Amino acid sequence: MKTIDAKNLEFSELNAIIRDTGDCEIRGCLGQRFIAAGMGHREIKIYGTPGNALGAYLNGGGIEVFGNTQDAVGDTMNAGRIVVHGSIGDAAGYAMRGGEIYVRDNAGYRAGIHMKAYRDKVPVMVIGGRTGSFLGEYQAGGLIIVLGLNEDGHPIVGNFPSTGMHGGKLFLRSDCSEISFPKQVTARPASPEDLAEIKKYVEEYCRLFGKNADELMNSDFTVITPDSKNPYKQMYVQN
Repeated sequence: MKTIDAKNLEFSELNAIIRDTGDCEIRGCLGQRFIAAGMGHREIKIYGTPGNALGAYLNGGGIEVFGNTQDAVGDTMNAGRIVVHGSIGDAAGYAMRGGEIYVRDNAGYRAGIHMKAYRDKVPVMVIGGRTGSFLGEYQAGGLIIVLGLNEDGHPIVGNFPSTGMHGGKLFLRSDCSEISFPKQVTARPASPEDLAEIKKYVEEYCRLFGKNADELMNSDFTVITPDSKNPYKQMYVQN
């Protein structure tokens, strides 16, 4: 695997080198944007902090980041995998329609906004810690799983989760007794059938980051799903 020193490279220079290289390892990354945008069928390891839109339109292959990432990771991602050994910025998985994102720690605001599914493509995002407000905003498909592993006194999710949700499922490893959800969704304890749906993704998270899958799966989970095919009417129209 070729090593690229990104320390003194502008984002356009770095991306040109990546396009001309096969599998690679990037060292000294500090804020360069659009890394691996539109990439397919290669593997990239990144040491440092990549900038916005990492893996945008990703169409296969894998990206592994040993550090934190900025905003819009996996924007409109179609296939492949992104693994982050740290925390992730705002709008992770924006309009994501396939592939998987695994985040060891926390996510910012609007994770999973406009996430959708199409035919056999079911996007999945697993977040190990907590998330900011507007998690799963306008979610139309796919799975979002938040494990709440960071015991820092903050709730597992910020304000207004699942606003405008009209498809997919959101799983929170919590009884959610102190969380307020919008009227157009249903929040209920996860059944054994629900947990079976996410088990392989939780197990993969644990394999990647050295956690105990049995311990996590034996916890209380809440599953949130839409209960209306027209959530916007409830939000904006006077009856």
